[in-house]
Amino acid sequence: MIPTFYGHPFSSYTWKALIALYEKGVRFDYRVIEPDRPQHGEELRAHWPVGKFPLLVDGERALFEASIIIEYLDAHYPKPRLIPADADAALEVRLFDRVFDNHVMTPMQEVVADALRGPENHMPMIVDKAKAALETVYGWLDKTLAGREWATPYGFSLADCAAAPSLFYADWVHEIAPGYAALRAYRARLLAHPSVKRCVDDARPYRAYFPLGAPDRD
Repeated sequence: MIPTFYGHPFSSYTWKALIALYEKGVRFDYRVIEPDRPQHGEELRAHWPVGKFPLLVDGERALFEASIIIEYLDAHYPKPRLIPADADAALEVRLFDRVFDNHVMTPMQEVVADALRGPENHMPMIVDKAKAALETVYGWLDKTLAGREWATPYGFSLADCAAAPSLFYADWVHEIAPGYAALRAYRARLLAHPSVKRCVDDARPYRAYFPLGAPDRD
């Protein structure tokens, strides 16, 4: 049996797990969560009543949360490794994973959530705070990533799986300024990387879903 994966091609956290699956060449059954495929949502909730995706089902085990899915994949489909075997190196990779999820993805999603509420429920204070948080982390990342190919010195990793969708969408809601040359170059390398490019291209038909209007780039 091959694993079953539940997600959506336009979902940022779905991308994060998909990038790892593609990196490792894992064969899997992709069940897209869409209104016209209600059975997939029912199957998902049978494994995880909260109903959030991505979800990976491998045999008797159901795993949710993208970072946990990637940890599982690294243990059971170990080549190529996305988390170094060395404890200190693994700690740095996991640190950057949390930076991209908590300090890039989260404020980006706050801006998107505000747009989804509609103009009548727009909350400028939340949007301004989220964009200020993005600006701060952009500056830190630009300095930290200078001279690096990937997020850490340990090759393409869990950290880059997290970085790709978070920076892809964050730049749409609060553009990375030209002055952050290292960060912009890193984002460009990510989007050109085969496993990431596959996610970007597969999501193109869904760009109308983006409530702020998808920019004419990427």
